[in-house]
Amino acid sequence: MTSYPTHIPQLHHVTLKTTRLADMIAWYGIVTGMNVHFQFPGGAWLSNDAANHRLALLTSPVISDDPAKLAHTGLHHTAFEFADLDALLDTYGRLREDGIAPHMSLDHGMTLSIYYVDPDGNSVELQCDTFGDWEHSTQWMKTSAEFAVNPIGMAFDGDRLLEARAAGASSEEIHRRAYAGEFAPGAPLDLRMPL
Repeated sequence: MTSYPTHIPQLHHVTLKTTRLADMIAWYGIVTGMNVHFQFPGGAWLSNDAANHRLALLTSPVISDDPAKLAHTGLHHTAFEFADLDALLDTYGRLREDGIAPHMSLDHGMTLSIYYVDPDGNSVELQCDTFGDWEHSTQWMKTSAEFAVNPIGMAFDGDRLLEARAAGASSEEIHRRAYAGEFAPGAPLDLRMPL
């Protein structure tokens, strides 16, 4: 019997079915900087880096929206990572000015994450690694007693993070304070999940 080596693939793209092709193209362009590399009546291929596509959108007149989507199994969210907290907060501020508000914001400990809802009701996470290093954040996630007790993390108000940054707080200080619950939002979170 032949022994084949294990090769580890990288996630290349996500494909979504949609009834709102033009709206989805526009939204992902604004939120994640996606550009259309190819479009036809049945869909579009988009990317925000050198890959030929990172997001594929497919449409057909026979598909329809699922009014009970949140109660069904399937994808909860996709995530896009920024290099640092400044880039994430700049994007939060830009989207806020465009009238795009998050449905929840969480400091998970290893990532600081802001979640938005696309035109089809899919959740999209924008995040940065709070350690700035995947090896360290992975090790923290595996060994942290805090994470074991609360793997969801602490909710925060993005406006309060912008205020803290404007007042001179460093990224490390903002993360520490957010994870301690100092920037808690005034409204309940929409987890996009039935509880």
